[in-house]
Amino acid sequence: MDYVLRTLELFLYALEILLLVRVLSSWIPSARNHPIVQFIVQITDPLLTPIRKLINKSIFGGKGSMLDFSPLVAFLLLNVLQNLINQVALSL
Repeated sequence: MDYVLRTLELFLYALEILLLVRVLSSWIPSARNHPIVQFIVQITDPLLTPIRKLINKSIFGGKGSMLDFSPLVAFLLLNVLQNLINQVALSL
């Protein structure tokens, strides 16, 4: 059971790193067409797209919003999941 929790924790940590790389690469316009960046976008889009839809439906969203807060929400969710995994691992 411990291996499963540690593997899940490492997966979430890797997802956080990919999100960070995606955010940082979005600040560099020439990096958007790089194959590694496009791969990272394909990996992280299933996480960010539903969050973007929820934000757009909320009072914080809308077509006029210039900032994308979906990575910030994703970081928070991943952190909550990691804390839950740690709590479960400690209770076993």
